Amino acid sequence: MPSVAFHTLGCKVNHYETEAIWQLFQTNGYERKDFETTADVYVINTCTVTNTGDKKSRQVIRRAIRKNPNAVICVTGCYAQTSPAEVMAIPGVDIVVGTQDREKMLGYIEEYQREREPINGVSNIMKAKVYEELEVPAFTDRTRASLKIQEGCNNFCTFCIIPWARGLLRSRKPEAVLEQAQKLVDAGYKEIVLTGIHTAGYGEDMKDYNFAQLLRDLEAKVHGLKRLRISSIEASQVTDEVVEVINQSKVIARHLHIPLQSGSDTVLKRMRRKYTTAFYAEKIKQLKKALPDFALTSDVIVGFPGETEEEFQETYDFIRELKFAELHVFPYSQRTGTPAARMDHQISDEVKHERVRKLISLSNQLAKEYASKYENEVLEVIPEEPFKKDETTGEWVGYTDNYLKVRFPARPEMEGQLVRVKITQAGYPYSKGQFVRVMDEAHQQQVI
Repeated sequence: MPSVAFHTLGCKVNHYETEAIWQLFQTNGYERKDFETTADVYVINTCTVTNTGDKKSRQVIRRAIRKNPNAVICVTGCYAQTSPAEVMAIPGVDIVVGTQDREKMLGYIEEYQREREPINGVSNIMKAKVYEELEVPAFTDRTRASLKIQEGCNNFCTFCIIPWARGLLRSRKPEAVLEQAQKLVDAGYKEIVLTGIHTAGYGEDMKDYNFAQLLRDLEAKVHGLKRLRISSIEASQVTDEVVEVINQSKVIARHLHIPLQSGSDTVLKRMRRKYTTAFYAEKIKQLKKALPDFALTSDVIVGFPGETEEEFQETYDFIRELKFAELHVFPYSQRTGTPAARMDHQISDEVKHERVRKLISLSNQLAKEYASKYENEVLEVIPEEPFKKDETTGEWVGYTDNYLKVRFPARPEMEGQLVRVKITQAGYPYSKGQFVRVMDEAHQQQVI
């Protein structure tokens, strides 16, 4: 039986796609091996969001070549898409496939085994008009299922290479989304996370269907779906219709990740983001009415070219005022090939790191404040994994619908189930909890 090993760099979408590629291999009689062992085929799913992403991708490729010089080395993902020649130039790389045509990979492997000639299977991503169907009926990780609903992005923010790696926005057919969602629920998943490159842009390329309708259909037509999480939604995509759907929904999680990037209007303009801070704040106000007490998480870039002390302070104050529940803070990283990399007034690493430190400490403080509101409350948690891999403390970790990470005593058979947990001690990164009971189906019906 031939064997394959995978290594995934980068975002949730890449992890989803690795699972999809594994399905293709599995159907063709391959067994899956750990990346650190010897396999016949290595698939490296690369990232290119920063120059460091490229560098890490190259390191992993070389590691696979050293593991088994006779293996077929297959490189896919965003770095393969934007720099195929650079990847092909690494001695030992046999096949390069970008962010499309993944289903051709097995054919390329057979062709390579016959001809022994390297294959460049990267096509022009800007010409891709149709969403590439990649089925994932189950995940190696058993508790939260991702469901990819769209590909690509039309925004062209000045710091971002992603449209060049992923192409323009393409939405998945609604019936394919619903069908896969049903399969995931039937396979036992209680929570589905909607994901994509520009997730809530779903439907912008369709005539008479949009993201709000997809949310409605998922809730109405997928039987047994308990929790639906939106991985990310842009402020500009929070339409009145989306707010209305969130307001009426019984399954949408009380957690929205709404990228901010900066809390300064002048920086937002240089980033070519499509909103002002006033517009962003107004959307949050609307959402708080529809989804009281939801956890607002976000991404912020500090040290963008030309960011002054005043502009950074504006960001700091805006974040404090809106009371985010958690931030992902990134120092601006010059990405070759983007307009921002060529801008004047690049910020020094010292200044960037100092600003990152300040924002992370603010984020930690806000996260604790948000969690503390739930002390002594009983919330629903899906246990995901033991608290410490190597210890049998009997504690498990999982997320509440409003994205608090809770550790509490649980039994292995509760993994992936919906359980009620009382928060005994709020904190960050973990709150502590006490198991109350498993939510059984009959009770679910009653509650709804």
